[in-house]
Amino acid sequence: METDLEIRVEDGALWLRLNRPDHFNALTPLMADEVAHELEEARTDARVRLVVLTGAGAAFSAGADLSGDDAHENFDATAMDRANRIIRAITMLDKPVVAAVNGVAAGVGMAAALACDLVVAKESASFFLGFSQVGLMTDGGASATLAASVGRARAMRMALLSEPLDARAAYDAGLVTHVAPDEEYDALLAAVVGKLAGGPPLAFAATKKAINGATLSHLEDSLEREHRGQTVLLRTADVAEGMRAFMEKRRPEFRGE
Repeated sequence: METDLEIRVEDGALWLRLNRPDHFNALTPLMADEVAHELEEARTDARVRLVVLTGAGAAFSAGADLSGDDAHENFDATAMDRANRIIRAITMLDKPVVAAVNGVAAGVGMAAALACDLVVAKESASFFLGFSQVGLMTDGGASATLAASVGRARAMRMALLSEPLDARAAYDAGLVTHVAPDEEYDALLAAVVGKLAGGPPLAFAATKKAINGATLSHLEDSLEREHRGQTVLLRTADVAEGMRAFMEKRRPEFRGE
């Protein structure tokens, strides 16, 4: 079966590379299922000491695929189920997960990066929730992970106003753990991956569980709350208008309907 996910294990690292560069690595249902499956399987794979999630080309991931006419008709609760499966797989895996953010991370692509344990970003990368621009609410657990990283005020600003953050600003805000000039990014990423691959796996597992338990104890509640809210919003005329406007590259006219 043809796939848009590149998978390889190298020196203890499982690399998952989203490979739809012409679509900015927007997630298809198959891609989302494959990413979640590989993360879940990594738990019992003795070859794997950590996971690296990244993208091909100019983007990390633009999030959900909104291409095509009447894109809103292709979205229902199953889209959120897939996104939430990825978030749960990342946070529940007892091995470090690194988001190697090589370009824009938007929508659920940003949510996946936020769920990772370390975020290594190119200086040219950017982070953009964007849900409100198409009449939706934040999902993929970002209502919890974003606020845990940058605080309530900054989280509200990013979620309500859909303001992007460049990588340096994201680092200063506490959203990412590492940032490097583009020409130094590969070396930095290799150093981080190498250190994790050679580190103490039992200590890493215990540390991840403890920190996530202290900072993301309400993640499951957030996922369920987002699921309920998004399911309602997906039926609205505002979402239909927002997605059409996105495809037509115009400003949406929301009517609260």
